[in-house]
Amino acid sequence: MKDDHTLSFDEFDETVNPRSEHCEFDTVVEQALSRRGFLGGVLVVGGFATLGGAVLPTGVKAAVNRFAFDAVPVSTSDSISVPAGYKSEVVVRWADPMWSDSVAFDQGTRGTATTQARTFGDNTDGMEVFMHEGRTLLTINNEYTNRSIIWGNRTDAKPENDDDIEKGLLAHGVTVVEIGHDGDRWGVVIDSPFNRRITPNTEMTLTGPAAGHALVKTDADPAGTTTLGTWNNCGSGKTPWGTYLACEENFNGYFSAEDENHEVSAELKRYGVSASDWGYSWAKIDDRFDVAKNPNEPNRAGYVVEIDPRDANSTPKKRTALGRFKHENAECVVNNDGRLVIYMGDDERGEFLYRYVSDGVYAAGVDTDALMENGTIFAAKFHDTGAGEWLVLTPETTGMTQAEICVHTRIAASKVGATTMDRPEWVTANPNSSEMYCALTNNKNRGLKTNKGGDETPVGGPNPREKNKYGQIVRWTPMNDDHTSAEFKWDLYVLAGNPKVHSDDKAGSENVNLGNMFNSPDGLAFDSTGLLWIQTDGKYSNEGDFEGQGNNQMLAGDPVTGEIRRFLVGPREAEVTGLCWSGDRKTMFVGIQHPGERGNSNWPDGGNTVPRSAIIAVTRDDGGLVG
Repeated sequence: MKDDHTLSFDEFDETVNPRSEHCEFDTVVEQALSRRGFLGGVLVVGGFATLGGAVLPTGVKAAVNRFAFDAVPVSTSDSISVPAGYKSEVVVRWADPMWSDSVAFDQGTRGTATTQARTFGDNTDGMEVFMHEGRTLLTINNEYTNRSIIWGNRTDAKPENDDDIEKGLLAHGVTVVEIGHDGDRWGVVIDSPFNRRITPNTEMTLTGPAAGHALVKTDADPAGTTTLGTWNNCGSGKTPWGTYLACEENFNGYFSAEDENHEVSAELKRYGVSASDWGYSWAKIDDRFDVAKNPNEPNRAGYVVEIDPRDANSTPKKRTALGRFKHENAECVVNNDGRLVIYMGDDERGEFLYRYVSDGVYAAGVDTDALMENGTIFAAKFHDTGAGEWLVLTPETTGMTQAEICVHTRIAASKVGATTMDRPEWVTANPNSSEMYCALTNNKNRGLKTNKGGDETPVGGPNPREKNKYGQIVRWTPMNDDHTSAEFKWDLYVLAGNPKVHSDDKAGSENVNLGNMFNSPDGLAFDSTGLLWIQTDGKYSNEGDFEGQGNNQMLAGDPVTGEIRRFLVGPREAEVTGLCWSGDRKTMFVGIQHPGERGNSNWPDGGNTVPRSAIIAVTRDDGGLVG
């Protein structure tokens, strides 16, 4: 395989496991044209009026503007842009000390395995704030690390020894850190008893239907109940009882085999596991990442991991009942009848949107373990009429055991005929209604290739564009406001695009204009007032189809009017991802991931310094509420 540091996880997956070129696209086009002339010009820069009954926002104006800021212009600078009257500051960066015995970041060596183990992890993503005993605990995913940066001091940016490999491994995982405000700025509370690094070496418990099953047993763990570590956690979640949900995404890229011709099982291929890894070389220092020696080890990754940030000695739990796939985030909703409902996206081209419904109810004193051990998984089916249904994944509907469903969830969803989606990213719940929103970030294969399981990816429904470069946000409302209902209604909140370059469906929906255009919506979160915050992880070339869109950004959207306004622009080559607020809502914490991933940034320290992912705090100059 080509050793290219610029390959994304998606590109890596397609390199080691190319998709079939076959897709019944001609049939799809004929059906779409016969429905409403949809592909024949209804979807244009004026917004498309209907897709079976699914209506996009039409630009209706609110009586009172809900945005407490003026729009920020597009930027290509290597800095953070925020509105007038706001400021941003760095709270914590990759490899910043968390304990008094931690060693500060070394610009020359970029640290060692020993220093990394005692400092903040790399490439921040999903995060949540927990208020506990008057303290502010920030819990953050450290998704991955850029080889060209962490090993940028080495020849060809490759690890030269075992310590280099281990340093990269220890930069992954989750960081729990107490932060405090000294009256001037936010910073890490050094030596806080709550500070913790959770890495790929941290012991964890497997729970739920898959625990103890033959599929998750290994020589090191013949009981199949204890595993080591979590890595490539993307989005996050927060339970009603105050624990953190880390979501394992592209776990597959860390497994390899000494024999590059080693063939893995069809089930592992479905998840992108192969004899080639993404260049991290973990199998060279730990046999559990050698898929030839430990073929069941990948079955122990790809879950939602529950972590208690209030107890630094607690053991994280992998919740297999929620299914195994490339989790983006986990949005928890307590239904009207008390049952816990968790919405989750599988972030890969042509994969599915899921829902988990607990058997039991959430109430004071209830056994919360049971809520994420005993329940049912569903996959979403979207109809072109604007209706939708949740297809239950059970032994009766799939022909699989419950444990197999939890380990091979993608295969189960394929069996019931769920809708293949344009990379379901973050899901978020409107606090003022029963509406749910999901970012469908993009899909260059839409209408052209099957997904990894051979499922067709036809144009239509919530995925209305062939070779989708820009992405969209779908929203749905459960029937009768009941999140456990089998039925829902859906529409598209926004169809991202570029009206500067295009005048057809690629221009986007009516609520996209030259002043707010963007591509590849990714992170989503509502604030307590009901504004939808949209973070992007897309193309920042600022040319061609992306001319005029600048660096990745964060915008705010009004779910009532559809209006969208740009709030923040990140530095060069960075993704803006992860969002939460301080307890008093006077500070917004935002994650800046992989600045300079292609070598063109020195953020946040400037000059000739190494680019470092970081968490920033955004506040108002007048000390008011943010959002």
